[in-house]
Amino acid sequence: MKRALIIGYGAIGKLVFAQLSGDPSIRITHVLEREARRQALQQALGDSVKVIAQPAELHELPDCAIECAGHGAVVDVVIPLLSRGVNVAMVSVGALASEGLAEALADAASRGESQLTLVSGAIGGIDAIASASVGGLDEVTYTGRKAPLAWRGTPAEQAVDLATLETPTVIFDGTARHAAQLYPRNANVAATVALAGIGLDRTRVKLVADPGVNRNHHHVNARGAFGEMEVSMAGLPLPDNARTSSLAAYSAVRALRNFGARVRF
Repeated sequence: MKRALIIGYGAIGKLVFAQLSGDPSIRITHVLEREARRQALQQALGDSVKVIAQPAELHELPDCAIECAGHGAVVDVVIPLLSRGVNVAMVSVGALASEGLAEALADAASRGESQLTLVSGAIGGIDAIASASVGGLDEVTYTGRKAPLAWRGTPAEQAVDLATLETPTVIFDGTARHAAQLYPRNANVAATVALAGIGLDRTRVKLVADPGVNRNHHHVNARGAFGEMEVSMAGLPLPDNARTSSLAAYSAVRALRNFGARVRF
């Protein structure tokens, strides 16, 4: 049985914990959360799990970890864990748009002889894109379409009046790297598609505020030596958190479960 750490106990971390409780191959031994939430969370989870606020508190290292705490945790938590030999699955793939971070993660994994898994998140077809990249990809484009109010708190608010928008409006058109930098809370899908295929600077991204949709729509088109593929998805959020994709949460469960699986996809 593999001992596991959950980094972040928000909507995704909570679902991972619930889904893997009682799993025969994975035992959640630690949860890492902010100091301000630590005491209350420890009381809620009970004595079977140790709640910590920083990696240095891990006196006995887990075998694996799932990061679902946001981009800041990649530097503060994921890098130290990899360098200490802990295998990590990472939800916040968009953080890799930051200059030099991918290299820093790879270096930490090399020092610790550990492995970093990038979680597929809210989009499908990542395995096909990664496989197609072996033979060579000519073009990869990603279009993300959400209801206008789903773009609140982003640079889109300075470009359009999201509350009164009546027609589909492109709020971003550029590279995956630039999209991840401008829209960090919405960047994980674009970054995942880019990193699986032709990279952050060659992958084209279009983000659309569309008053005609009530789900988060993702569309990927890839063309290369293998032929051409299209992937379209209309994702639903978690029932108790409208800002979190259900599929992204389920993919985190799958990624952590795979660390203890004898057969995996």
